[in-house]
Amino acid sequence: MARSSTTPKEPASYEQAVNELDQLVQRMEAGQLPLDQLLESYRRGADLLAWCRQRLQAVEEQVKQLEDGRLEAWPTA
Repeated sequence: MARSSTTPKEPASYEQAVNELDQLVQRMEAGQLPLDQLLESYRRGADLLAWCRQRLQAVEEQVKQLEDGRLEAWPTA
């Protein structure tokens, strides 16, 4: 089974990616998707998860640079 020839749209933001991922999971868990759509949803979810992880890692690196190489815990109120 070949993947779609069109490249999925990259999320505009981390929040948008998490929202789309949440919606995909809800539809998949409902068990109402045909097999082809289930597989495509799984692939999209894996892509979104990888994108989110990369984004979080990039932000963590920026925080490390701002903290002069030391990643410190956020102070609690």
